[in-house]
Amino acid sequence: MRSTEEGQGEERVKRLDSADSFWFKYALSVVAALVAETVTYPLDLTKTRLQIQGEHGTHAAHSKNHPYRGMVRTAMGIVREEGVLKLWQGVTPALYRHIVYTGCRMSFYEAIRDKVLGKNPDGTFQMWKAITAGVLAGGMGQYVASPTDLIKVQMQMEGKRRLEGHPPRVQNTVHAFRTIVAEGGVRGLWAGWLPNVQRAALVNMGDLATYDTVKHQLLTHTALQDDHFTHFLASVCSGFVSAIMGTPADVIKTRIMNQSTKDGRPLLYNGAIDCLMKTIRKEGFWALYKGFIPIWSRMAPWSLTFWITYEEVRQLAGSSSF
Repeated sequence: MRSTEEGQGEERVKRLDSADSFWFKYALSVVAALVAETVTYPLDLTKTRLQIQGEHGTHAAHSKNHPYRGMVRTAMGIVREEGVLKLWQGVTPALYRHIVYTGCRMSFYEAIRDKVLGKNPDGTFQMWKAITAGVLAGGMGQYVASPTDLIKVQMQMEGKRRLEGHPPRVQNTVHAFRTIVAEGGVRGLWAGWLPNVQRAALVNMGDLATYDTVKHQLLTHTALQDDHFTHFLASVCSGFVSAIMGTPADVIKTRIMNQSTKDGRPLLYNGAIDCLMKTIRKEGFWALYKGFIPIWSRMAPWSLTFWITYEEVRQLAGSSSF
């Protein structure tokens, strides 16, 4: 009898260890990210289009037929001029990106938090440790996933390019990949990687550090339980801070990735600093916050969908709470 109970106990321990393994949590974070990305992707497309409006050197910047639009008018214009399904143009590389990016950033963050920096005895995590872990996890994850982000941005802009009379640049994910490699070599897949990594580091500092800190502070200092309401409050805070921290780098990243190249050389910007200076000089400082409302409007539901889904699938799978 005792040996049977001991055997069952060992089996439960093995299941718990497996459920809390690096690769199992990686898979769970990917599932949650794919759900969140699919639901909120039209807002990302709208944000990308907004950030390109008024860009120096583009046809739209000089055409009276392309006035500035806000978030709603941009989205409605895409539906009217290109069709409703174009709101999901580029979603395939976006999903590929999250298989790499979110899986890495979430898994790296927990590994750094739990095994490198370490939690306090009461389960809380100091702010400076959360910030450090968020920056490192976000930067490393985004560097690995940068090629998928480049392909996604270029596919998002295809509908607008065709409406402006430009010839098609890419047709699908595979064609975009081949075109980029043909023009710039393998290194061309990492065009814009620096502002991309900088943005990811800032966004993750806002997202992971804020969510982790707010959630555990609420659990420690209030009567709230580790449930959907607590996850909701923490995710709203993380989405807002992420949008503030990441929007300028996101604008720079989008413009660098969207620019055309000739013989592997960029035609508009020579790098992140050059893009930053030209944008401020020609359009003013607040151009760095173009698309802030759709970024925030997307990050809030994205964060909410992701964190609630992630916490739920972890619970269902038998993993410990984040």
